[in-house]
Amino acid sequence: MRASLIQIAVDKGESVEVRRLRVAALVREQAGADLVVLPELWTTGAFAFESFGQAAEPLDGPTREAMAKAAADAGVWLHAGSIPERDPDGTLYNTSLLLDPSGGLAAVYRKIHRFGFDRGEAVMMGAGGDLVTARVPWTTLGLATCYDLRFPELFRGLVDAGAETLVIPAGWPERRRAHWTLLARARAVENQAFVLACGTAGTHAGVPQAGHSIVVDPWGEVLAEAGPGEEVLTVDLDPARVAETREQFPALKDRVLGLEPPRR
Repeated sequence: MRASLIQIAVDKGESVEVRRLRVAALVREQAGADLVVLPELWTTGAFAFESFGQAAEPLDGPTREAMAKAAADAGVWLHAGSIPERDPDGTLYNTSLLLDPSGGLAAVYRKIHRFGFDRGEAVMMGAGGDLVTARVPWTTLGLATCYDLRFPELFRGLVDAGAETLVIPAGWPERRRAHWTLLARARAVENQAFVLACGTAGTHAGVPQAGHSIVVDPWGEVLAEAGPGEEVLTVDLDPARVAETREQFPALKDRVLGLEPPRR
């Protein structure tokens, strides 16, 4: 399986409409890949909180339309990163879209863990409530987004639902880049799964982005890592590696579930 992660640079001087066209062209250039992954909130920038409401769109809005055409033209499965979605009831969500090679909508994931504590995304957007996996011809994808990476129980749930490849678009800040790399490798090791973590470059609302998109194999080895700027990271994966790792080192079978806190 050939995967291409497009680490997009977000520049406030570039309009959403122009960036959408530019990214669609980048997707089309990945013809020959099997799966293409875009970052989190690449239309606005993950830290451009004041833009979320104005830029929010429905699931069938202009970003999905443009990315569906690009996926169909390239003949690829496209994880189109995430968009600020406005639900019909008016609620905003940080929503990821998975498109098939015909441009059809294969899966939707609304980010469960919203970043910001008492401001930004955490108070402006609703929380998703569903774990989402999607079967593609080579593997089963488990979908998560950025801050989700810090919550291992979410990924255990995805693995229990059959996930073999964890896809994580992000807008991760440079000042915590060490955590980005560490957590991506940890999620791969503990779940014996591939991790495809696609970040952004540039600066979002004054927040420098980490870049350094990364692909990790089920043993925790880094197969490829981008630099800090805009870049396309392409790597060939052997999906059979997941089953081989889980058979050779069957740690997942030794999980102890249902533990309760000590009585006081």
